[in-house]
Order: sequence, then structure tokens, then C-alpha cells
Amino acid sequence: MTPRARTTRALAGLALSAALATTACSTTTESDASPAAGTPESPTAQAATPAPMSADAAGAVPNVVVSSLATGLDHPWDVVRAPDGTVIFDERPGRFTAIRPGGEPTPIDADLGDLFVGSETGLMGLALSPTFETDRTLYSCQGIRGDDPTIGVVAWTVADDYSSLTRERTVISGFPVTSGRHGGCRVLANADGTLFIGTGDSAQGTVPQDPTSLGGKVLRVDAATGAPAAGNPDPASPVFTLGHRNVQGLAARPGTDQIFSVEQGTSRDDEVNLLAAGGNYGYRPDRGGGYDESVAMTDPERVPGARNAVWSSGPSTIATASASFLDGDAWGAWNGMLAVGVQKGQEVLLLDLSDDGTTVDAQSTIPALSEYGRIRTVSAQPDGTLLVTTDNGDTDQILLVTPQ
Repeated sequence: MTPRARTTRALAGLALSAALATTACSTTTESDASPAAGTPESPTAQAATPAPMSADAAGAVPNVVVSSLATGLDHPWDVVRAPDGTVIFDERPGRFTAIRPGGEPTPIDADLGDLFVGSETGLMGLALSPTFETDRTLYSCQGIRGDDPTIGVVAWTVADDYSSLTRERTVISGFPVTSGRHGGCRVLANADGTLFIGTGDSAQGTVPQDPTSLGGKVLRVDAATGAPAAGNPDPASPVFTLGHRNVQGLAARPGTDQIFSVEQGTSRDDEVNLLAAGGNYGYRPDRGGGYDESVAMTDPERVPGARNAVWSSGPSTIATASASFLDGDAWGAWNGMLAVGVQKGQEVLLLDLSDDGTTVDAQSTIPALSEYGRIRTVSAQPDGTLLVTTDNGDTDQILLVTPQ
């Protein structure tokens, strides 16, 4: 968070009522048993439990208005908004939809004849090219059928009227998939022409620590060619970080070069990680020759030098599924916080990160979103709003959250 935002928060907190502070406090806390992370670079560091927001720290918590843009959906996975205000979202079983400004949800025609859908895999993460206004490019993470099913990132050209998508190329594929469990898959487009891609380990024990596998990793590739991006730890490999279980979210912090990943834990320890080139985040479930999910999410004993999480859910999971930074003065005390979509915990978690991104100073939730069930994606928009997808089944929604 910027110094300006921190100053505003402190001043506004002097006038905050105790009742408002109670509403803003998180219902999710860490226990002393949670694996702590003082500095992620140090595998032996111990971090304090993030504190709930106090009245003095909270400042002016905004009122928010939640409206529904689309209903009756089947597992919508991701949502983006084009510069002209058109919202595009996908549904995991295989459907793209557009909502033009002031219009109704309208199907987008796209060739999904080779889409692999199984368990947690199907149509997943979306991203618009930073130069969408000129190149009309949409990226999708998706399962791909074939003799050996895989997961990859596909580049599409969006028709001017949003009626159709033309499939241009597969940017990169080869992410492992079995039943579809732990399929990832999130994509983050950068202004420098690269893509960060979060992948899952496909529930195979050796994958997270195998540098030749594209599963259980965060990849960084050239968006135009799919080749390893310049400056990667290994110039011949797209692997940027390894040792992940199932990367569900990627978020770039405004005004910094910090990139954070969100992944789901086993029976415990959902994590938020600050990514560092070449970093190993310590998941190694190949004990006993199989897939042993009783191991620690971050295991410095079996993975020397493993980087600890910035935040962990502790002894039980809440199923963290996405991340995006709230940005804009209308968010008041929440401006600059990392919003995390939560499935099992059915909330949007807010994390107040330190300036260097290595610790969490406080945490809260957005109470107005607690009645919508499981939250898959949170996607902060340049106009200060937040787009949200729910993940309850075949009655899901696309929500627009507007701070007042």
C-alpha cells in the first residue's frame, strides 16, 4: 500500500465507530500452528499471526453496492472487462459470454471442439492483451483434448461486435492433466509482452519438483511466441517458480514489480506467495512413491531453501481461488489491499501487505459478499470496481462490486 493510502487510513480511523470496526474484522484467523513466514526467503523464519483490523488501522471502510450482471451460470471461472466496458466471462464446461455496456449477456461463438472438461479442468483463466484496443487478443487457459489430454493457453481474436472468437494459436501447452484434478490455471498478461501462467500439479507426486514438467509451477513466456521469456531463471525453460500444488490466482501489485500467487492447500495451509525468479515454494508430495497430501505445503526439511508463504490459512483450508489488488480512493481503508476469492470459506478475504510484500499487517473481509456462497474469481478494474464470479454450481452469478 502506498504511504498516501496508509496516512489516509490512519487519519480516518480516528473517527471510526466500534461497530463498524467489528463489521470489518475478518472471520478467518491463523492459529499458532500455522506455518509462519517472516521473510519468504528464509525457510526458518517465523511470522506473527496477521491481526484483525483495529479501529485505528481500519480508517474509512467503504459501503459497497453489489449488483448481478448475469445469473443462472454453470461454474463461471474468470471474468475480464475490455476498455470499452464490455464484460467477457467463461464457464468451465465450455462457454464464452459477453455483456455489452447497458446490454444483456450474449453468447460468444468460439470453436471449443477440442476442449477437455473433467473434474476441476475445462475453460479456466482469462486475460486480455494490454494492447487489446488494437490487437483484440484474449487469452484463455483451458483443457485440450487429444491422444494425451493437456492444458494450455490459447490466443483468440475477439470480433469487433463481440459475437465471436477466432482461434489464432496455442501459445503454450503441455501442462499435465489426469482426471482434471489440480488443473490450475490462471493467466496474467503484462505490459512487457509476457504472460505469467499458474499451473496445477495434476495430483502427481513428482510434478511440483520436476523442473522439466510444466505442472505445479508459475511459468513466464513471451505472449507472441510462447517461448521462455527473456530473463527467466533458465533461458531455455518457461519455468519461473516451482514447488507449487495448485496455483489458482496471480496478481500484480500496482506501482511495484511484485507478483503474488494464490494456491490451495491440502487439508491445511492455503497460501499467498510473493514470487521470486527461480524460487522453490516447497511442495513435495512424492513420499512413498505416490501422492502423499499429508506433507506440508512448504517443507524446508525435504526441500532445502523452500520459500515460506507470505500468508497461510493455518490448520484448516478455506480454499483460496484468486487474487486481485483493490485500487482506487473509493475503497478507503481497503485501497491497496489484496482481495482473495475464497470458495470453502465463502468470502472475499482482504490482506493488508507490507510495502515489501513479505508480511501481512492485518486482514479483513468484505461483509457484503458473504451471502453469495463460494467465490471463485475477484478481478479489480481500472475504474475502481470489482468483478466477482461465484462457484456454487449451476446457479452462479457474475457480480459487480462498487465502493461508495
